[in-house]
Amino acid sequence: MSDSVATETVPASLLAGPSGLGTSAARIASVFGKVPAPAPAPVVAPAPVPAAATGGDPSYVEQSWGDGSYPPLYVPVVERINPALGQEVDLRVAAWAEECGFSEQESEMMGKAGFGRLAMLTHPDAEDPDQLLIAAKLNAGWWAADDLYADSTEHGATPTELPFRLTLAMAAMDPLPPAGEFTPPLEEKIAGERVLVALRSATQYLAGRSTPSVVHRSNYSTFAMFVSWTAYAAWRHTGEYPTAWEYLAARQHDNFYTSMTLIDAVGGYEVPANIYYAPDVREAAFQAGLAAVLVNDLFSVAKDAADEVPVCNLVLQIVADRGCSIEEATEVTVELHNQIVRDFEAAHQRLAAVPSPELQRFLRGLRAWMGGGYEWHATNPRYQS
Repeated sequence: MSDSVATETVPASLLAGPSGLGTSAARIASVFGKVPAPAPAPVVAPAPVPAAATGGDPSYVEQSWGDGSYPPLYVPVVERINPALGQEVDLRVAAWAEECGFSEQESEMMGKAGFGRLAMLTHPDAEDPDQLLIAAKLNAGWWAADDLYADSTEHGATPTELPFRLTLAMAAMDPLPPAGEFTPPLEEKIAGERVLVALRSATQYLAGRSTPSVVHRSNYSTFAMFVSWTAYAAWRHTGEYPTAWEYLAARQHDNFYTSMTLIDAVGGYEVPANIYYAPDVREAAFQAGLAAVLVNDLFSVAKDAADEVPVCNLVLQIVADRGCSIEEATEVTVELHNQIVRDFEAAHQRLAAVPSPELQRFLRGLRAWMGGGYEWHATNPRYQS
């Protein structure tokens, strides 16, 4: 498969389209109709090889990773590394976590987990720590729910309790209308559970700095992610683990696309809903989200396999399917990751024809998120085996 797809030339007359009040949507729709369908402790690594060195896009590099023994990952260049800014956001995350009811030790650990650094790396178009807190708080809340509810047995994750816990998480993020005498016990339960308080607080913080459209975009992406978590829980509970393709079907809605729904909110703008949800745009966003989460799987193999009840992970599922070694399964996962990144790169080139400044900024944001997400995993102690 070709590494890139040539962008179709769109006539100037088509780009201009109808003019006047209320016609911008028609112009966007006309261009979408012309866009072709998408093509089917840290190791010090050698310097990355710029894609431009082989005639590719200089925004991407072939990056050696881990101990350097595996094929390189094809990833976007990291656009910003500002340790002081990341540390400032991390300090604010720790203070916020304590306000949500996490213990002093837990709050300190959340600060050291690097969610502020993640926001700094993945949202390079935002310099304001308060804007970066939109992403840092929600990512911290999602990770807390993932660890304490879904993944980490040693921290109390129980497959049979997960569905109801996630139901309460949805009620915390998207409050229900009053239901008379049945509302007070629900609110009391939410107020007494630190993870639920954090998810509600983070969502309210987003609401204060964005629009209802973006808030519910984030919420419903989160709720789709929760459905995948219940699938993993069922597999772990029964011991009947999925094939690699079944796991990927669930992973499609449990990837960093959920974090990427915040790109425009953190950047201080908004992609109109009918552009954001256009099929080609949504596919590109899911390509970025899935590629980014495959990096997570690659860096998490040792941690996931060591859990008392092993966590689903693409590398581990390939090993189980094929009876192959971890090394072979890792190479397959790297190859899949790299192809998905190249598919996103081609989609980005095609969508460059769409005359929406907000969309173009968002697409660059998706690319930046992948690059920053790789850097965060490669330098975060949580993922060093």
